[in-house]
Amino acid sequence: MYYVYILQSLKTKEFYKGFTINFDRRLKQHESGRVLSTKYKLPLRLIHVEICPNRRMAREIEKYFKSGYGREILKEITE
Repeated sequence: MYYVYILQSLKTKEFYKGFTINFDRRLKQHESGRVLSTKYKLPLRLIHVEICPNRRMAREIEKYFKSGYGREILKEITE
């Protein structure tokens, strides 16, 4: 299984979208500053997680959240 996740920086209010096969490990990497994309945006808040049966579907959902419509939905979720 794959996990699609969305984090929000409490510092900059920006979103980070990603997918992984090992969600717990990846979240710890983000929180400890070992991910360059989020290192300077700590602390982070977990906004959303989806479980997908395969990599292709996880990638499609990640791309959706990176699209214009997906970003609008994220704003609504966090407001």
